Amino acid sequence: MFAKVNQVIEEIGAADPKSMEELELFRIKYLGSKNTIKPLFGEIRNVPNEQKKEYGQLVNQAKITAENKFAELKETLESAADEASAQTLDLTMPGEPVALGSRHPIATTLNRIVTIFQRMGFAVVEGPEIEDDWHNFTAMNTPEDHPARDMQDTFYLKNNTELLLRTHTSPVQARVMETQKPPIRIIAPGRVYRNETISARSHAQFHQVEGLYVDEGVSFADMKQTLMYFAQEMFGTPKIRLRPSYFPFTEPSAEMDVWIGMDNEKNYRLSKGTGWLEILGCGMVDPNVLTNCGIDPEKYSGFAFGMGIERQAMRLYDIHDIRLFFENDVRFLKQFSSVI
Repeated sequence: MFAKVNQVIEEIGAADPKSMEELELFRIKYLGSKNTIKPLFGEIRNVPNEQKKEYGQLVNQAKITAENKFAELKETLESAADEASAQTLDLTMPGEPVALGSRHPIATTLNRIVTIFQRMGFAVVEGPEIEDDWHNFTAMNTPEDHPARDMQDTFYLKNNTELLLRTHTSPVQARVMETQKPPIRIIAPGRVYRNETISARSHAQFHQVEGLYVDEGVSFADMKQTLMYFAQEMFGTPKIRLRPSYFPFTEPSAEMDVWIGMDNEKNYRLSKGTGWLEILGCGMVDPNVLTNCGIDPEKYSGFAFGMGIERQAMRLYDIHDIRLFFENDVRFLKQFSSVI
């Protein structure tokens, strides 16, 4: 028995694999699940009691010798492979191309909107996404018993009816009007939340950009001209249309459509056969809103507008499902790799 173990130790010492493939065969033979050393442990029952300890130590020595030999050979072969690779490396060849990421279509659309309004002198401001009831509703001419509150399903914080996830970015306008004297010319982009059923056309979380201009003598005509310039820069459309609408914080209020025509089936479908496509809501700031925020409505007037960024991106890139923006599917995002 002792001679058999010594013979295995000699075989391990004499082994000299020349490649990684031969080294793998060495590992399987001496260290694999069915290696040649394992049966030697079982033979200990046939060894006289006074020699069992010596025999066990010898078999353990065989196993340790195999492990050390394998580690030594692996390091030697890997070093030789690295050296051979370095010898064949052509340093004059161009490096591997680095795959560049891309901006998310929401970020691209938002940057485009912000750039347009910044050229018109609008400053970008932000506010908290967890808002209090007063800034989100009451300051915006929506008291507790106002039916307009039923227009939006709100996420309130647990056990707190005063704090909520903002349903629009209008609270940012209220905070600015509280702390800044006119003239005020701002846009407020950011995330908003509404308790809505998630579908191809709606989501519980989305992004908005709202704008506000307050100064002496601001008129409906100023608002129309501002939004016409935006539509021309954003969509290249030759004309816009304002339709009467209702919002609690503006009076009069309007929905704005852009002319996309009916030259093809896509435009016909998007405009429902009219050639007009709705893109935002707007109106003159209600005097009650100005009063709530400490601005004299007898001296100042203003207009406000708001739009969903996802809806603008869907129109720009012909995307038919809003959920794609939030799924982070690489197959979808790669389509915008050329967008900067």
